[in-house]
Amino acid sequence: MQDFERFLERSLPRVETFHPDYNEALSAMILAGGKRFRPRLLLGIVDAYAPLLRESAMYAAAALELFHTYSLIHDDLPAMDDADLRRGKPTLHTRFGDALAILAGDALNTHAFELLAAAPLRADVRIEMVRILAENGGSGGMVLGQAIDLHFENSPLELEQVVELHRNKTAKLIAAALEMGAVIVGLDAAARDALYRFGVELGLLFQVQDDILDAVQSPEEAGKPTDHDGDKNSFVTLLGLEGARAYADGLAESLEQRFEAFDAPLRQALRDLMERYLHRHTFSGREKG
Repeated sequence: MQDFERFLERSLPRVETFHPDYNEALSAMILAGGKRFRPRLLLGIVDAYAPLLRESAMYAAAALELFHTYSLIHDDLPAMDDADLRRGKPTLHTRFGDALAILAGDALNTHAFELLAAAPLRADVRIEMVRILAENGGSGGMVLGQAIDLHFENSPLELEQVVELHRNKTAKLIAAALEMGAVIVGLDAAARDALYRFGVELGLLFQVQDDILDAVQSPEEAGKPTDHDGDKNSFVTLLGLEGARAYADGLAESLEQRFEAFDAPLRQALRDLMERYLHRHTFSGREKG
């Protein structure tokens, strides 16, 4: 992924301005690192079916990472989760104040769509990727999930409602990464749908794992504040630590079965990623539970 990291850094918005902190605020959270999970998924699809399109697909992969990072910047704000650590670094609002953090998130959000529009791909492909990212990251996806999460803090939800919350807040953007990759390489509607549904379930697993890690890791291990979900509708709060682990085990088993039903090129391209992430909850410090 070194080629992607180089492209991502080059794709960051930079403007001529006398503002002393603006450009640093736009780039700080991107350059702080991260799993790059969503770009890896998208590029994995491209590597499986159309590796010659990898360079062109970098625009979409970078757009996903910028959009995801905007969501983290806003999620950390005092009006939301009020976190002081992200990716092992101080959060933007603690460095530059709430206003510039909000504006930096806004800038990354909109720059993501600028990158999609600039991608050296067919116009219909670019338009469809814009639609997918907006639909899954916007009013009926990630933003809705965040709104539910904040509104029902301190108000316990049922499991089905927690699943719906995190399907929107986390899972849909992960599913979007797979579907955008499928659009780039021209997979048919059935294959796109199968990848999207796989991505939703993968995103739910990712969230359950994050809830488990929040309960068992130190802030230094996680690179962000931990053990602060007690008032939120997390899977650990609802099911308990071992119950959440059992739930994650069930999701991981289902995903493994679905993954093995994919064709050989896709399995080969994504296997390392799946092996790394499908069972990360089983290496999360059981002694701390």
